[in-house]
Amino acid sequence: MVLAAGIGSRMRPLTNDRPKALVTVNGKALIDHVLDRLHEAGIETAIVNVHHFADQMEAHLAGRANPKVLIVDERAGLLDSGGGIKNARHLLGDDPILVANIDSLWVGGEVPPLEAMKRAWDPDKMDMLLLLVPRDQGIGLEGPRGFRQEPDGRIIHMADDSNPAPLANVGFQIMKPQLLDDQPQGAFSILPIWWRLQDEGRIFGVAMDAFWLHVGDPAARDEAEARLT
Repeated sequence: MVLAAGIGSRMRPLTNDRPKALVTVNGKALIDHVLDRLHEAGIETAIVNVHHFADQMEAHLAGRANPKVLIVDERAGLLDSGGGIKNARHLLGDDPILVANIDSLWVGGEVPPLEAMKRAWDPDKMDMLLLLVPRDQGIGLEGPRGFRQEPDGRIIHMADDSNPAPLANVGFQIMKPQLLDDQPQGAFSILPIWWRLQDEGRIFGVAMDAFWLHVGDPAARDEAEARLT
């Protein structure tokens, strides 16, 4: 599932006439960068939620075949990170799912990040796996918060602004969709589920060796273009 329904307020003025997902980097829309990565990783179907300029999104994705795209409509109101996934629960099935943010790209690295996630995923010991990156290995990082990792791979959130976390969240996660089954319909954040899994020792991370491009605002978009050229 690709979370593409956001307003993209920090990306203005580029999002004054289009959704953030259709902002281009090197001539390709962000949504296509992400969907191409999913296709390369062998994913055959992607669920994409839409809200801001939803008609543009539907038109853009209409001809997409690899992966096949299923649209989840959030025109009635934004549902946040957790509510957006919950709203698509009927399409997700019961196998683990990959959830992707719209604004994360990467370059380089020895092991493709999504392949690293597939290799690290162990449903017997984890309910969620986050893709992470060392703090000095990316652009567009937002603030000092993030994660540290235990020797066994479990991750612990660090919220002390005076002590920057060594690892940042890239915005891709593998999760068991059953985590949402006891959540109400409507808008809610995925973060409380993260914190519960942390307490239970069921949230893990894998650090990628690629260079992260967090395309969160126009300046980061320009820098990403320079690095992808």
